[in-house]
Amino acid sequence: MEIKDLLIFQSVARNGSISKAADELCYVQSHVTARIKSLESKLKTQLFDRHSRGTTLNTEGKRLLVYTEKILFLIEKMNKEFQDSANPSGTLEIGTVETIMKLPMILSTYHSNHPNVDLTLKTGVSKDLLNQVLKRELDGAFVTGFGNHPEIEKIEVFQEELVLISGSKRISYDSLKHKPLLVFNSGCSYRARLENWLYDGGIVNAKVMEFGTLETILGSVTAGLGISLVPHSTVSHLEEAEVIQCYPIPKKYSDISTVFIRQADTYLTSTMKKFIDTINQVSSESSLITLKPFLNVSNNEKYPV
Repeated sequence: MEIKDLLIFQSVARNGSISKAADELCYVQSHVTARIKSLESKLKTQLFDRHSRGTTLNTEGKRLLVYTEKILFLIEKMNKEFQDSANPSGTLEIGTVETIMKLPMILSTYHSNHPNVDLTLKTGVSKDLLNQVLKRELDGAFVTGFGNHPEIEKIEVFQEELVLISGSKRISYDSLKHKPLLVFNSGCSYRARLENWLYDGGIVNAKVMEFGTLETILGSVTAGLGISLVPHSTVSHLEEAEVIQCYPIPKKYSDISTVFIRQADTYLTSTMKKFIDTINQVSSESSLITLKPFLNVSNNEKYPV
């Protein structure tokens, strides 16, 4: 059964005449008659009562008309959704690490401009998100500390400076190094940077406490449970409120980039293209904002190199 047969059937049903349907569809009358007979043969039933005044749907024809209108409606909707690149719709499944401060602005801007897209967000650590993108379980993801991968296309979002954080009382670096590490699960790039910094400083068996959310980590740090390494933009408000202390570490460990990744060989749908355009727009606007220095380090308290 072809879609054209359903269109011809619908026209004959609406016009009550094979000749009128032929004129409407720009077909010869014999072609319309042949297609209707073919449709009746495939369905093994007569669809019209034929008489001198034209054709009238019988009971079976009325049943088919219900299905026909549903099918043609869905086809029209499908074509519209895929062809309307200016107003994308459908679903978009995005993954992200928890510490991206610009993410709410990106999502808000995208939703405002493209309300017909059903956007789903899933959080995780960079390693797990990369695997999910590679397995096509996610359309894309925001990750940190990502290098290059032959199957992945990446879009630079912004650069971050990681800072070491502890409770409200300021302490020495030597004391910080022996505090428990409050971190995300293995696969988090922030955790890897913190562990590498301590390892290079001679701290091999640091005590590690894993947490599932950034909120829990920050709450535990403010309670004095231990230290963590996070983007400064994530905790600047807590530093200003003097709830935590921030400490710089060498650029080798502190400078980190956030990128958006997607499968390189997947078709760039209008839904995804508009999302990437939004990322670039928000990142460009944010880069115009100058942030004040986060910490004045006294001359007698230098971070170890």
